[in-house]
Amino acid sequence: MAAHTARELKPAPTLRLQAALQLLTQSGMTLPADAPQGSLPWLQAVIDGLCMLSSRDALTGLSNRRQFELAIAREIDRVARAGEPALVLMADIDHFKVVNDTHGHAAGDEVIKSVAQSLQDCVRPMDTVARFGGEEFAIILPNCPPAFGHTVAERIRTKVQRRPVMVSPGVEVSVTISLGGAFAPQWVRSSAPLWIERADQQLYRAKAEGRNRACLEQPTVLQVSAEERGLLFGTSQFQDLE
Repeated sequence: MAAHTARELKPAPTLRLQAALQLLTQSGMTLPADAPQGSLPWLQAVIDGLCMLSSRDALTGLSNRRQFELAIAREIDRVARAGEPALVLMADIDHFKVVNDTHGHAAGDEVIKSVAQSLQDCVRPMDTVARFGGEEFAIILPNCPPAFGHTVAERIRTKVQRRPVMVSPGVEVSVTISLGGAFAPQWVRSSAPLWIERADQQLYRAKAEGRNRACLEQPTVLQVSAEERGLLFGTSQFQDLE
C-alpha cells in the first residue's frame, strides 16, 4: 500500500522549454502574444518554430542539407511516378577562399548571404534552394523542361555577377558563381547521390572551363546508369528482359 501511495504522489513530468525558448529568441522568432504561455496554441507555435529552425541554414535562411535531402527524395519519387522533367543545379562561389583570406571570414559570410539571396530571387515558390555546405548551394527545380534549364541557370549566374557585395564600410567585392546541372531521368527511380553526382560533374566542367559559367548535362544524351537500371528492374517482373 505504501509503495502504491508513493507512486500516486510522484509529481507529474514537466516540459523543459527554457532551452527551446532561448533558441527561438536568439533566432529572432516571436511567439504569439495573444496565446497564454502553456496553452495549446502557444505550444504549437513553439513546435513550429523549432521545426523551422531544424530545416533552415542559420546563416542564410535557406533550406539546410537535411531539408534538401528530404526534398530531393520527394522529387525523385515524383519524377518516377509522373515522368515530369526536373533539374538539379549545384552552384559554387568562385575564388571564395580569396575573399576570406583578403577580407576575413565576416566578409565571407556577407558574400554567402548575398549569393543566397540572389539564388532565392531567381526561383519559383515551388523550387528548393539549399545551402549544401560551405560556399556551395543546391537548387531543385521541379517541372523544369530541358528547353528552359540553361536559361534558368544563366539568370542565376547573371544575378550574382551583377550584385556587388559590401564586405566592410566602403569596400565592395564582385562575386561570380559556377553552376552545374543535371536532369533526372524521367520515369526512372534514380537516387539522390547519382543525380547530385551528375550535376557535380557539370559543375567541375564549368570550373575547368574558366568559372563564372553554367554547364548542364544535355538531356538528349542522358544515359540510365547500371545502378539506376538495378533500381528500376531489381525487383521487377521484367528483369529478365534486360
